[in-house]
Amino acid sequence: MKNRTIWNTGTILVAIFSIAITGCMQTETIEIEREMEGPEYTHAVAILQPTEGFEASGTVYFTKVEEGVNVTAEITGLSEGNKGFHIHQYGDCTAANGTSAGGHFNPDEMDHAGPDDAMRHMGDMGNIVADADGNATIDYVDGTININMILGRGVIVHNGEDDLTSQPSGAAGPRVACGVIGVAAATE
Repeated sequence: MKNRTIWNTGTILVAIFSIAITGCMQTETIEIEREMEGPEYTHAVAILQPTEGFEASGTVYFTKVEEGVNVTAEITGLSEGNKGFHIHQYGDCTAANGTSAGGHFNPDEMDHAGPDDAMRHMGDMGNIVADADGNATIDYVDGTININMILGRGVIVHNGEDDLTSQPSGAAGPRVACGVIGVAAATE
């Protein structure tokens, strides 16, 4: 009789656990459906601020176009040369050196590469080139970036050139500017 009571208690606990798991799974399904039903954003912007010890600042725009996302940027206060330019995991620029933005945004768990490579991090935007006055602009269409997926993440400009091959992030050196990507008003 005592063994039967233990078995029945065990069965009841398994049933309760199963119901709890099923409830959690339904909640996750609802959350995923809610994300998919949300608006599809077509414009985003990041305002870059300098990290400690640097003077780089600027604005990066992301605009959905037929071929992907048009990325445009104007950045000042850089040293001359190629500078690594990436979307990072977190929209957190609170660390003085920008490391709170985490690593490159890589939802498909690919190796680091250049913006023209088919297999790369979504956050790999290559390099932006600063002239002798420290000014840089970029204007290209990226077929990998998804605006809805990058909202709330960080844009980082590095002090050195992204070699486009070193793992996991191109050996581009310190972070000189950081900004958070937010929804932007459509401009026509």
